Amino acid sequence: MKSILRQLGLAAALLAVPLAAMSPAGAQQPRTLRIAMTAADVPTTTGMPNNGFEGMRFLGYPIFEGLVLWDLSRTDQLAPLRPGLAESWRQDPADPQTWLFTLRQGVKFHDGSDFNADAVIWNLDRYFNNQSPQYDAAGAGITRARAPLVESFRKVDERTVAIRTTRVASYFPYMAVYMLFTSPRSFEAAGRDWGRVATLPAAGTGPFRITRFVPRTSVELGKNENYWDRGRIPRLDRVLLLPMPEATTRLAALRSGQVDWIEVPPPDAIASLRGANFAITTGSYPHVWPYMLQTGGDGPLRDPRVRQALNYCVDRAGMVEMLNGTAEPSVGWLKSSDPNFGTPENRYTFDPARGRRLLAEAGYNAQRPLAFKAMISTSGSGQMLPLPMNEFLQQNLREACGVNLSFEVTEWNTLLTATRAAPGSPQLAGSVALNVSSPSSDPAVAARYFLQAFVPPNGFNWPQWNDPEFEAAFARLERATSEAEFNAAYAAAHARLVDNPPWLYIVHDLNPRAMTRRVRNFVSPQSWFVDLVPIDLQ
Repeated sequence: MKSILRQLGLAAALLAVPLAAMSPAGAQQPRTLRIAMTAADVPTTTGMPNNGFEGMRFLGYPIFEGLVLWDLSRTDQLAPLRPGLAESWRQDPADPQTWLFTLRQGVKFHDGSDFNADAVIWNLDRYFNNQSPQYDAAGAGITRARAPLVESFRKVDERTVAIRTTRVASYFPYMAVYMLFTSPRSFEAAGRDWGRVATLPAAGTGPFRITRFVPRTSVELGKNENYWDRGRIPRLDRVLLLPMPEATTRLAALRSGQVDWIEVPPPDAIASLRGANFAITTGSYPHVWPYMLQTGGDGPLRDPRVRQALNYCVDRAGMVEMLNGTAEPSVGWLKSSDPNFGTPENRYTFDPARGRRLLAEAGYNAQRPLAFKAMISTSGSGQMLPLPMNEFLQQNLREACGVNLSFEVTEWNTLLTATRAAPGSPQLAGSVALNVSSPSSDPAVAARYFLQAFVPPNGFNWPQWNDPEFEAAFARLERATSEAEFNAAYAAAHARLVDNPPWLYIVHDLNPRAMTRRVRNFVSPQSWFVDLVPIDLQ
């Protein structure tokens, strides 16, 4: 308890300094939204944030934009794409591996410099050209993992940029959405040092700009009054972001009035928060909380019967109950209600008898139990409540199927780095499974998690999974010319993800947040990201 109070006291002190500095005595207080993140540190402020999708949620899209953006205005469908710094895009009829982006005119970075084709190429060189003066190893690692199909790029004219992919990919715009653009002037102003760019901090084109950065402590965003989309000028004056990895610390900060909004409240506190007139938002969104299972190497999870067995051994309903209904069972990468779920032979339920039979077929029994180690984190973007959830799973697997699960507990960014490690790498510390939450929003994400071409360091296929039927179905999807053909291929591919599972599917998150009633106009989209622009404070 003392450590929690010390953290809360630190958070309160951090909050007080920026707020006191915002306006002189007697002046009207600016509308400042204070958000407690799950991150253990402030995401990097160079224009390509770390800390997973929580970094993109708060230190990515609000400040730095892509050629393509998410439409986060609705709750009744998966978030679609919308034009961003590009007004439109299309495949080149003469070469379907080439995508042509028509750039938006009249856009300026926060530092007053022009966004144009030269700035686009400069940023793409930052991420994809190791020899460029502005090459950014950290930003490149993140961007290449999310957009692994980029082969080359060129300026066609002042309004057009061409990007060529390594293969025909109908879904490439869903990768382009993760390439964010920073002012080249930021790099020059920092003496061509990305470490110093982070402290300036960098200039983007978005509706918010970074106005104050305190390393490891907080970051403040200010309204961009000159935003290019005049219909989307933020209502808030400022947003203050604070890393608080402990769920109990976030809860105490909300209850004491130190923050207005917390990510991932403790499930057992939701009823009391509602009773105290706090707003709780939940909603379906494309998120799966799984274990990645190492199918490569010579570990015990290389046998598909073992991976199927584990999926039959999980008490998903018990996990949902423990989470107070803030999740739903996961029996595949997509939700079972998704039209592209397909018709797999396996429909995973809590069936310990079937799980034990499959384990026995693979050579594991009471005398020789299955044992493996998983690397897990203490917190992080989309990780929900990893410690109690993993403790539940550990007990569940032992009692239901005699499986001995042990943990390597680490920090979130260390775990993300481990997703690029080869089987047997020392940084895995003997782990043959990783508990890394994942978006499940579109085929572009599926490509980089499951195609053999995207085994690390090319993507996120950490399990080293290779399924020829999946590869064939996905090839049909990539070249599909009709919606029916696309959907049929997608369903066939997903069925292989269930029947030859590279992951242990556990739950889908329902994206809980808690906030004070002062927060107005918040929309909980079916997305990992949120739109801060329409939000206001009463």
